[in-house]
Amino acid sequence: MSIASGLHGRHLTRRLVQLYVGLTLYGVSSALLVRSGLGLEPWGVLHQGLAEKTGLTIGVVSIVVGAVVLLLWIPIRQRPGLGTVSNVFVIGLAMDGTLALVPEVHGLTGRIPLLAGGIVLNGVATGLYIAARFGPGPRDGLMTGLHRLTGRSIRLVRTAIEVAVVATGFLLGGSVGVGTVLYALAIGPLAQFFLRWFAVPEPDSGGTAVAPATPEGAILRR
Repeated sequence: MSIASGLHGRHLTRRLVQLYVGLTLYGVSSALLVRSGLGLEPWGVLHQGLAEKTGLTIGVVSIVVGAVVLLLWIPIRQRPGLGTVSNVFVIGLAMDGTLALVPEVHGLTGRIPLLAGGIVLNGVATGLYIAARFGPGPRDGLMTGLHRLTGRSIRLVRTAIEVAVVATGFLLGGSVGVGTVLYALAIGPLAQFFLRWFAVPEPDSGGTAVAPATPEGAILRR
């Protein structure tokens, strides 16, 4: 996989639209989880904790962390795609933009819908950008690269990384709560459903939409 790979085929326009709409909605969904105040997704906990300590916006922290994780691809010989590089920047920018527009909400009657909407929208966004088949995000690529390098299962590698990320983020002041648990339980089934819903036909599939043959697809099927 290279940055220029995949930039061809009769479904290119649709795939590009899915990629950037998906990444934008991912940033929006993460911002809604922040505004809910009921707990963030694992990497969001780390981003928020680092933002608290550095004074940077959470979106900027997301970009910096994504870039650092991408550098970790070098020793494990992972190759980024267009979606990988776009993931680093688009999600963080969309997140900060949404936080600037959506005010803080007080009271469970407002926060619970934000939490539910954020989780569902995150599933939609994940299905959109993964189905576009432009390469894994930096964090997913780190997981699959370590899986290949160590021979450990995807599930074990993913769990180990996310536990470390949540613990570190929590110690730094990130928000861990019921939303973190609900996200962990719901995101797999949601992403799998929307991955199939938004699947783009493969070039040799004869017009039948199939799940993309990408590392992210493998993660969601496990």
